[in-house]
Amino acid sequence: MAAGCGMATITLQQKLPHFGLFPSSLSEFHGARLSTSVHYKRKLSPLKGSLRVTASGAKKILIMGGTRFIGVFLSRLLVKEGHQVTLFTRGKAPISQQLPGESDQDYADFSSKILHLKGDRQDYEFVKSSLAAEGFDVVYDINGREAVEVEPILDALPKLEQYIYCSSAGVYLKSDVLPHSEVDAVDPKSRHKGKLETESLLESKGVNWTSIRPVYIYGPLNYNPVEEWFFHRLKAGRPIPIPGTGLQVTQLGHVKDLAKAFVEVLGNEKASREVFNISGDKYVTFDGLARACAKAGGFPEPELVHYNPKDFDFGKKKSFPFRDQHFFASIDKAKSVLGWKPEFDLVGGLTDSYNLDFGRGTFRKEADFSTDDLILAAK
Repeated sequence: MAAGCGMATITLQQKLPHFGLFPSSLSEFHGARLSTSVHYKRKLSPLKGSLRVTASGAKKILIMGGTRFIGVFLSRLLVKEGHQVTLFTRGKAPISQQLPGESDQDYADFSSKILHLKGDRQDYEFVKSSLAAEGFDVVYDINGREAVEVEPILDALPKLEQYIYCSSAGVYLKSDVLPHSEVDAVDPKSRHKGKLETESLLESKGVNWTSIRPVYIYGPLNYNPVEEWFFHRLKAGRPIPIPGTGLQVTQLGHVKDLAKAFVEVLGNEKASREVFNISGDKYVTFDGLARACAKAGGFPEPELVHYNPKDFDFGKKKSFPFRDQHFFASIDKAKSVLGWKPEFDLVGGLTDSYNLDFGRGTFRKEADFSTDDLILAAK
């Protein structure tokens, strides 16, 4: 969707709190100039190893994306720290939504301060003109996939203080030696090669950048079928099909821990031009994950059915939400350099996700047991 580049005003969200998971309040903005009368009086507490701003140094932050999952939690943390936060989105989803467990006061405070710049990041001319007019201090790029999407942002903001990028641990070359560390070989042919190319672009441009590489992310509002896939089957009382032996080892990180890591690198000289793996402390087998989901949701011990994926033709459908291999990464660098550590253990994090999302009857995708039925029919 192309958008004009003329002058316009910004709407601060002042709508009363809504108790639904997805309230319909939207801040519509089609222009390039933003203004706000919000004043920041909070004195911020410094975090270990970082250069924290005070009220007088609050940053003007742009988040590319921010209404689906990671950005929902990240934007709240940044607003609470006194920063002026603008979300760049196409305006198809609400800019703010009251989260389960979020107080009316916290939601009202957040929704009155969050700003919105409406546009399509594929419209490079609009991106350059609108961002240049604002001169943001920091960019959090949550939804960037290709380097070509990032270049117009860098061109528009020559005085940018920091570019913080959401990459992926999926960039690592498959290896028999695990866990993956930040210095491991990467796979230029991976489906995340665009993220690798973006990291290379940021380095070549000489900007102050930081890249975060999550493994599998889970938590409330997750739009990827990670824990939700298991919860659907547990709720239906169905067996859970798991490929191979079920002993494949993987790793999950809670979205709230990820959001805190993103905040930790802000203004942190130790994070300059650095890559950090971010995920949970522990690794888990596929079988163990199924049992952990059952425990989190208060379900009985699940029946696990193992199968050989090569025995079936599932067409374009995925029969299991994880790659069928060992896949996990070391988070030691983030812990030692940033002083960050995950607060959620796996069962505790899955319980948080279940209680604040699926357990309330909300989910992103309807259950589809068609591949399960094929597997179970062959047993």
